Amino acid sequence: MACLLKNGLSLPGSCETIMSSRNKGSLLSVGAVQVADSRTNDFLGKTLIISDQKGFRGPNAKASRPLSVNAQASFCVSRSMRWWEKTLKPNMIEIHSTQELVDGLLNAGDRLVIIDFYSPGCGGCKALHPKICQLAEANQNAIFLKVNYEEHKPMCHSLNIHVLPFFRFYRGAEGRLCSFSCTNATIKKFKDALAKYGTQRSSVGEEAKGLEESEMLALSSIGKISRKLPMESALIHRVEDLVMGMGMGMGMGKAQIGIQETSELLVA
Repeated sequence: MACLLKNGLSLPGSCETIMSSRNKGSLLSVGAVQVADSRTNDFLGKTLIISDQKGFRGPNAKASRPLSVNAQASFCVSRSMRWWEKTLKPNMIEIHSTQELVDGLLNAGDRLVIIDFYSPGCGGCKALHPKICQLAEANQNAIFLKVNYEEHKPMCHSLNIHVLPFFRFYRGAEGRLCSFSCTNATIKKFKDALAKYGTQRSSVGEEAKGLEESEMLALSSIGKISRKLPMESALIHRVEDLVMGMGMGMGMGKAQIGIQETSELLVA
């Protein structure tokens, strides 16, 4: 099942809630409660009413009565629960920053690059992970860039990622080839894309395109990447070529002025 990204996703696991209560000026330690619900933050900072049960009585308690406590929650994921780190292959690379993603696409040459957007709390992502690892092992010339949605939400929002698991295929100067969401039930969609785009190609002398220009500008606007990127230089050259073509019949002086003014606008 795919995960829709509306209010964010919680990490799996239990939460240990440490509770205490003040009784006549003294601090009464009550104990710990294990909460299995993944939405553990719903009660953080609120008052909980717990009936007086065995294991929750103070040493001088005389009668059974409700106990009011303030809850504080701490959350951690054990190494055994980090399924997204298991069975990774050498061509599967975890992305730690937006700049790493941009560089990974630009430096891949003609190799097929697959961006795998996932979340630790997404059941569909967890179920699909072993098969993606198998496909990565069978297609070692492809590069799999793994993006943790929980750690890179602003970047994912700028790239219009709204459902998980989600995949994007890129190659060299062609840029983005396709994008789609799939689960275990629709894994054929992923395999078909591999069969279609996985054949090694050659485009000697052509620069890799990477992300779309609109996506680069969106990431730049939120400060996730520097504005001084190769994309801007390439964009300026494209505009220069366009202006030069338009200025063929009006004299080089005016065309050159148009190039200069357009370049200044792009790098302002």
